[in-house]
Amino acid sequence: MRTLRTTSPLLAAAVLVPLATAQAQELKVGVQNMAPYIDPGRDHSNVGSQQYYNAFDTLIEKDHARAESVWKPGLATSWTQTSPTSFELKLRKNVKFHNGAAMTADDVVFSIQRIIDTDFAPYLIRKRDFLPNIQKVEKADEDTIRVTTYKPEPLFETLMNVQQAMIVPRAYMVALTGDKERAEAGDYEAFGLKPVGTGPYKIAEFVPNQRIVYERFDDFWGEKAPYKRITLQHIPELSARITALKNGEVDIITNVPPDQLKTIDGDAKLKTEGMVTPLFHVVIFNTQHPKMQDKRIRQALSLAIDRKTLNEALWLGKAVVPSTHTYPQYGPLYMPELKTFEYDPGKAKQLLKEAGYDGFPIRFDTSATYYTNGLLAAQAIQEMWASIGVKTRLNVDDKWTGGDPTMMVRNWSNPMYFPDPAGSFGTMWAPNAASNTEGRFKPDASYADMWERFRFSTDLSARKKAFAELMEYIKNDPPVLVLYQPFESYGLRKSINWKPLPGHIPYVLDFRAGRIAPAS
Repeated sequence: MRTLRTTSPLLAAAVLVPLATAQAQELKVGVQNMAPYIDPGRDHSNVGSQQYYNAFDTLIEKDHARAESVWKPGLATSWTQTSPTSFELKLRKNVKFHNGAAMTADDVVFSIQRIIDTDFAPYLIRKRDFLPNIQKVEKADEDTIRVTTYKPEPLFETLMNVQQAMIVPRAYMVALTGDKERAEAGDYEAFGLKPVGTGPYKIAEFVPNQRIVYERFDDFWGEKAPYKRITLQHIPELSARITALKNGEVDIITNVPPDQLKTIDGDAKLKTEGMVTPLFHVVIFNTQHPKMQDKRIRQALSLAIDRKTLNEALWLGKAVVPSTHTYPQYGPLYMPELKTFEYDPGKAKQLLKEAGYDGFPIRFDTSATYYTNGLLAAQAIQEMWASIGVKTRLNVDDKWTGGDPTMMVRNWSNPMYFPDPAGSFGTMWAPNAASNTEGRFKPDASYADMWERFRFSTDLSARKKAFAELMEYIKNDPPVLVLYQPFESYGLRKSINWKPLPGHIPYVLDFRAGRIAPAS
């Protein structure tokens, strides 16, 4: 048997100057979007991602200052593989929830069991996307839990670090509604409005879609939180966020497009920070729409989009345009040598001719504000398609239309929920993932076989070979075109040292000790 991690102290990432706590009483953040609930087990949205890390913990922690996966103790101090399908984790002692209750092995078992053994529809989706291989979770003793998988699991540490496996208090949750001894859908809904975790900040106030107020949790098991109070305020309009920053009403703002960086950097009191985000903006095709079933139509639409020009025009060249669906964070599975997505308008025209395209309009769905530069990209793509003779009708609506059978094309994002192709490509394009269940992508048996070999092989070379086969399938019969990794920027006061970290999933606002400090 192999020991995956031995007990060691959990050290904060030393990425910023030490915090002068006397100066750090309150932080105010203006965010473009805000979620209607706070439940890490239920959520996997870009909006929700920003709000969980300050208030909740996972069993296995990650060094977020590094892009590659470097694991370290979290709520578990060590973990050991005891058989090909069994792992045991030793739990940290003296951990408290924000309501004052002590964390127990029963809480840990419940937190994962509620996802993998539930009839609550949102949890069933998260089980499908993240934890389908976990068969059961048991309490071995008061300090130890045992996780059993259906198949040997090459991604065990990764799965114990995902947001959906954050630990919540059983007794508190099941008592929220109805039967006080049994978890019910009403409890899960209520928890999303009154969440409790173990993190360095407790959620003191939550007004859905409007405001989150964190307060320092003095009984946190780790290093003391740097701020006494943090407020996230929903300010959807960019101009209003920038004005609030300039007027000192907020200290940090999110989602600043590249063409506004000079506006902020030109103010002597302000600055910007940014990073190429581990997330793809994508164009998705409804392969089941009667007008879109001919793969040559979809191939042509993909080949006609000049992604490098989009990068220069919308992101000032700061985004990353990939050749395939891959991130450096994938580590040994980073495969930029694959050529899945290309630009060739001449070939696009030829394919349209071969397919007998008769000029029917393509409906392109997009939100007006959800994605930075999303509407501008859609308008530019409309012009690129016009250059090959394709008519496009933009349908601008903030409503999600991914499951609408009349949708033909739309923009979307494909985040890296964990650093492996299974945690990004897989959450959208695995055989039973969202694109299939929403009805726009129906892969065949050969695709399912490729996925099975990729996902569960414990041999790295076999996984790489299978993923290359999956990318060739996507190239030949495209349900998606990856546009780019956006360069997401933040505006902040010069009196604050903070930056997004490459080891987080996209958009996390990490305000833990060692991650933010007043400038010296």
